[in-house]
Amino acid sequence: MAVMLAIGLWGLDRGGMWGDESVTFQVAQRTVPQIWRLLHDVDAVHGLYYLFMHAVLTVHPGEVVLRLPSVCAATATAGLVAALGVRLAGPRAGLWAGVLYAITPMTGHYAQEGRSYALVAAGVAGATLLLLRAVDGVGARAWWPYGTVVALTCVLHELAVPVLAAHVVTLALLRVPRRVWSGWGRAAGVVALLLLPLVWVSQGQSGQVAWLVSPGWDRVGKLARNFSPGPAGPVFWGALLLMAAGLRERRTAAVALPLLLVPPGILMTVSQVRPLYHDRYVLYALAGASLLVAAGAGRVAHVLGRVRFDGRRLRVGGRRVRAVVGVTGVLALTGTFLHQLPVHRQDRSAAHRPDNLAVVSALAVRQMRPGDPVLFVPSVGRLAALAYPKGFRRVRDIALRESAPRSGTLWGLEATPGELRQRLAPVERVWVIAERYALDPRWSPPDPVERTKLAVLDKEFTVREEHVRDDVVLRLHVRREPAEVPPGVSEVPPGAATTARLPPGRPAAPRARPRPARW
Repeated sequence: MAVMLAIGLWGLDRGGMWGDESVTFQVAQRTVPQIWRLLHDVDAVHGLYYLFMHAVLTVHPGEVVLRLPSVCAATATAGLVAALGVRLAGPRAGLWAGVLYAITPMTGHYAQEGRSYALVAAGVAGATLLLLRAVDGVGARAWWPYGTVVALTCVLHELAVPVLAAHVVTLALLRVPRRVWSGWGRAAGVVALLLLPLVWVSQGQSGQVAWLVSPGWDRVGKLARNFSPGPAGPVFWGALLLMAAGLRERRTAAVALPLLLVPPGILMTVSQVRPLYHDRYVLYALAGASLLVAAGAGRVAHVLGRVRFDGRRLRVGGRRVRAVVGVTGVLALTGTFLHQLPVHRQDRSAAHRPDNLAVVSALAVRQMRPGDPVLFVPSVGRLAALAYPKGFRRVRDIALRESAPRSGTLWGLEATPGELRQRLAPVERVWVIAERYALDPRWSPPDPVERTKLAVLDKEFTVREEHVRDDVVLRLHVRREPAEVPPGVSEVPPGAATTARLPPGRPAAPRARPRPARW
């Protein structure tokens, strides 16, 4: 836990939030009624997490505080994985499993992210430990803590439900008696009843994950490397060999192998029909990999301790053997962490995340003048203004009709295509903040408002300045002079005087015959 806490706190203040973190940040700062209204239309799957973060950010709304719950959850998970290892394979394997979990780069990545995935991993590890205690316990009371933790974890994120299937396989492999099946069945039934309303609501919001694609074998390989303490080289292949050796530890394998394989397998299989899989959704399965590697290392140490030297047998219980094994384990874990140190350092850079909204805000402060209109393409780009409003206080969001908190949406309601054209008609210059893909001529957005933005900019404006930061483009568009209007496109809105924008003394240009917009 100390190792995980140190890794989690190292570089926690990256100096910028990325898109999903900014959603947590701005939604959690809304009032409880506003959060409740939002969940009726979007992000119901994150509802409990938003309410929890609302209480957390009441203390201090900042990036470090935003990520602290994930650091604490990852720290708790490392301790729970160690406790599972102790219960299944002894103190040495437990210690190794906990440290392995802590130094795996994927763990550190989500320990420093203001989302719910590290908390879900803690819940699953705790539920698995409670499952083992209930199996060894007597009476129905032993199942109540298990059912409570599983229910809270699944409400925290709906895609933690496959852990129930993993636990079914564990019970089958352990060959538990009928009374255990009965207790687990009652607990799982209560969890299913509690989740039904959330499942029903989230089904109506499935468009939020429409960007996911069906995973192929390449995603399987990527997940295997993410679950290893090293994604390539001797560390990766050594971890695979130790996992294979860990399968010989029957009780450990009965718990760790289903946790490792069943949830990703279910989501990948379902995603062949309806994509629902992403690596972060199965972060909690990483605990199974750490347990298997540690169990394999323990078995190898046990075998080496029985090798004869000079006709004498060194026993595993002897002091010298324990000392040698302990030192070897420490050196191996330390070497693994140092080998992956560049990966950990890179992950603590804001540039390593999908986007850095703080950079967008800082760029806006430097380039925009007070009163300048700004247009976000697509509208999700408004997250930069919601997360870092300082850079946008002086400018005017020309497309926004109703703010995000008031409208019960993530980034606000925008004007209709007709209203947007009217708002842009008198504008001589407008700043455009766009994702790089949105400026590709081949991109055809399904939203008519987004199509209107691109059409008006293409016909009536020309680019004066451009600034690029990562995947975000900041452009200054100025209105075309009448001579610059492309052939076949009217230089003024229909019905307006042809001299409306001409300098004094310049004769009016003949009106060109309009043609359909190139959407």
